[in-house]
Amino acid sequence: MPQPDFHIHDFVAIGLGPFNLGLACLTAPIDDLDGVFLERKPEFDWHPGMLLETSMLQTPFLADLVTLADPASPYSFLSYLKDSGRLYSFYIRECFYPLRTEYVDYCRWAANRVPSIRFERDVTAVEYDEAEHVYVIRVTSTANGHQEIYRARRLVLGTGTPPHIPEPCRDLGGDLVHSSGYLQNRETLQAKRSIAIVGSGQSAAEIFYDLLAAIDEHEYELAWFTRSARFFPLEYTKLTLEMTSPEYVDYFHALPADVRDRLITSQKGLYKGIDSSLINDIFDLLYIKARHKDGPRARLMTNTELTGAAYDADSGTYALDLRQAEQERDLRLNTEGLILATGYRYQAPKFLDPIRERIRWDAHGRFDVARDYSIDKAGDEIYVQNAELHTHGLVSPDLGMAAYRNSWIIRSLLGREYYPIERAIAFQEFAAP
Repeated sequence: MPQPDFHIHDFVAIGLGPFNLGLACLTAPIDDLDGVFLERKPEFDWHPGMLLETSMLQTPFLADLVTLADPASPYSFLSYLKDSGRLYSFYIRECFYPLRTEYVDYCRWAANRVPSIRFERDVTAVEYDEAEHVYVIRVTSTANGHQEIYRARRLVLGTGTPPHIPEPCRDLGGDLVHSSGYLQNRETLQAKRSIAIVGSGQSAAEIFYDLLAAIDEHEYELAWFTRSARFFPLEYTKLTLEMTSPEYVDYFHALPADVRDRLITSQKGLYKGIDSSLINDIFDLLYIKARHKDGPRARLMTNTELTGAAYDADSGTYALDLRQAEQERDLRLNTEGLILATGYRYQAPKFLDPIRERIRWDAHGRFDVARDYSIDKAGDEIYVQNAELHTHGLVSPDLGMAAYRNSWIIRSLLGREYYPIERAIAFQEFAAP
């Protein structure tokens, strides 16, 4: 039987992606807050299957764990560079965008300096003690199987978004790969005679470029299909960036739910687009490969949706049913390798089942997230990180707005504003006067 810890924490944060890690760093110097962070992995990790050597973040280094809330924090990216002896090299490089591998190293560096983080802790259930008015968090150690219990007045959920598998590919069989597992499966994929990529965003583009660069060393044919009308670049103009602002969050959150859902669908290019320099690099590489006798052995198709799929175990081949939406024409592609760069979608963790009745849900079964990021009926007990795309808009997955959201959560946890919270930064107006 697990031995209960009768100490009651101010909060327990579950999951340790960049958002909850930022919260850990920002709460570390606050003596009045007693929190603990639980993560099932043995160390910080973030999209390990996409840590390609040359891939860069799509947000500048100022969008680190802490700087936009506390520029003087010892957990900043610049502090990491100084500590690792690379600050001058980064300065001479003259690029605001860190390498993705560098960003993960930075996060591990920060995580190793925060004493409130507990790795190898798998949360199995969260219950509510009515007598004590506390949440009871049941945990299993992934290192030794020991059971633990934590108790807290509040929760912060940062469990991340699991990979999304399109309906035609669920339970399909074979060795299809989601982009989240690309690096671990790259050599196996490159040994096949054909590889198809399905998806439209940065991950699909990075994988296509990586496989195209090595196509002459192998014998595969390469195909990339997206249902998007074109290979959309991430829109990064300055007035568009003002949509990652407090004012736009206020505006978006106040809209009717059906309007918000419609907007999110139309705004994917604002937060799921491809870096424009990568699009140009892909074209340039295709141009180089096209000079070869057999051409680039690669094809790209837009407006093409995956409508069905089958797997033949005997031949190790996938048959993909595709539909060119504008022409309303169907086609079939056979491929040995299949990569689904189809993104991630939030799912409420099952460990919340015992306290479902304490949570607000919308008409679609999603968290009904208040403006202050709370989801409980009392309005001041359970907070979420990156589970509010449908209520707060495109800023939810944005690393640049993480410190802003954490400042809100800290204010709620502490009962006062510890880090100054920006109310207005945009020149433009989003709502009618």
